[in-house]
Amino acid sequence: MGTAGFPMDPEFVAAVAQVVAGEKINVARFCREHDVSRETFYKYVSRVRAEGADGFTRRSSAPRRRPGALPASVAEAVLRARKELEDEGRDIGPISIRWRLEERGYTPLPSRASIHRILVAHGQIVPQPRKRPRTRRRFEYADPNGCWQIDGMEHYLASGEKVCIIQILDDHSRLEVGSYAAASENGADTWAALQQAFAGHGLPVKILSDNGLAFSGKHRGRMVELERRLAERGVTAIASSVYHPQTCGKNERAHQTLQKWLAKRPPADNLDELQQLLDEYRVMYNNRRHQGIGGQTPQQRYNARAKAAPATSDTSPSGTTQRPVSATGVIAFSGCSIVLGRRWAGQTATVYWQGDRVTVMIGDTAARQLTLDRSRRYQPLTNHKLSATS
Repeated sequence: MGTAGFPMDPEFVAAVAQVVAGEKINVARFCREHDVSRETFYKYVSRVRAEGADGFTRRSSAPRRRPGALPASVAEAVLRARKELEDEGRDIGPISIRWRLEERGYTPLPSRASIHRILVAHGQIVPQPRKRPRTRRRFEYADPNGCWQIDGMEHYLASGEKVCIIQILDDHSRLEVGSYAAASENGADTWAALQQAFAGHGLPVKILSDNGLAFSGKHRGRMVELERRLAERGVTAIASSVYHPQTCGKNERAHQTLQKWLAKRPPADNLDELQQLLDEYRVMYNNRRHQGIGGQTPQQRYNARAKAAPATSDTSPSGTTQRPVSATGVIAFSGCSIVLGRRWAGQTATVYWQGDRVTVMIGDTAARQLTLDRSRRYQPLTNHKLSATS
């Protein structure tokens, strides 16, 4: 209907009033000129005859009865569950609210979409379609203990002193295998955190970290103490690419969950009190349903499969040893001659190995990393740039 033919347009009102008064007008032409259907015109004629001027008031198109509408009690239950979760420092999205209602035995259980509509209607959610997350393919290790992610998170005590929380997460199950209150992100506290996790959950096959100096020397051309200790136990240390935090995304997301939970509690006065909070949090986190693993709890998923483990000494030996570097820059190891380059001639090399994977250190510098080619005794340098400068 055009603007001129809008029901409250003066010309429309006058024309309807004329017909109601019994005057003769060309209704077909009027409707055509004003882009109004004759059905609409005569609908208003009937209303005005029955109701007078009130007949021009527009009616709501909403149905008088909505059998599928949720009763007010459902909205009350949803908002109450949301408040409980928020006070506990937990996720307050529609899925988490639905799980809370399910735990409480609430029936009939509203759908996730219904809960979302209730939250929008009560101003708890402002729809932002542009922020809708893109669908991404999730990557995870196939078995528990196949890989752990480790990272440090800044935190502040009640005094304002900055400390560090070292958080360790199983990649497959999202189980938090360890959280450790530390003075800072340093090698000694990182190793203490890992030893605590090893005692409770065994050794993982791999440990993934960012490039913090306490975790990795990969991009600095050397091996840090943590990497040495892991190699001695047959655990492979891997690090994310520089400036690519998405690689450790599960741990980054776990940091957010922990920060939100801690923010709802009085700050700890010291590291011992902080550790007590972390222990309490770990029990809660590991036994609450997780959206990223289909609604299972991390503990359920961790317990559901056999645990992966580093290769044993029977099938893939690991350890460390020292070898002298010859005048031509070569060391002898495991029946092979490994070329390092003449720059290392006369030095003593420390060899870390797991099966055929080998890292050769000269002091704190990684002189070479390789997988032994058992089809040949001589292991030449394959990086021509390295050969030219060695």
